[in-house]
Amino acid sequence: MNAGPVVRPENIHATGLLIGERGILVSGASGSGKTTLALALIDHCRQRGLFSRLIGDDQLFAEAHAGRLVCRAPATIEGLAEVPGLGPWALAFEPACVVDLHVRLLPAGEIARFQEDASDDIAGCAVPRIDLAERNVQAALPAVMARLSIMPFL
Repeated sequence: MNAGPVVRPENIHATGLLIGERGILVSGASGSGKTTLALALIDHCRQRGLFSRLIGDDQLFAEAHAGRLVCRAPATIEGLAEVPGLGPWALAFEPACVVDLHVRLLPAGEIARFQEDASDDIAGCAVPRIDLAERNVQAALPAVMARLSIMPFL
């Protein structure tokens, strides 16, 4: 019996987290604020009694499972986030998540004021996407929380 070709997970430069049951993938260039946004979202949710956990910081393995994108951290960095000014820091984490939203951090001048519904193909899976200005947690945090409160995330 042939099981078919072995598909290796795609190694992507991104940070992943869970908010409630929703997986969030944050991508952007080095220094764009991926970790800072993820930590701010985790803290924001924790203060409001919402479940939130890191999946992985800066590097994730991404693969398709039944048409959904699943991300996990490499074992060598599980539960670690590179906190600006402190270095690697141990945090509560979950080993994997199904990704429901891709947050792409871009230079402010590249962000459309009003965005149409968009998605990205990651590891063969279509994932809804929003583009937000890099290094701007104050604007990104409410945008992500608002996005999670509208269809198809209800």
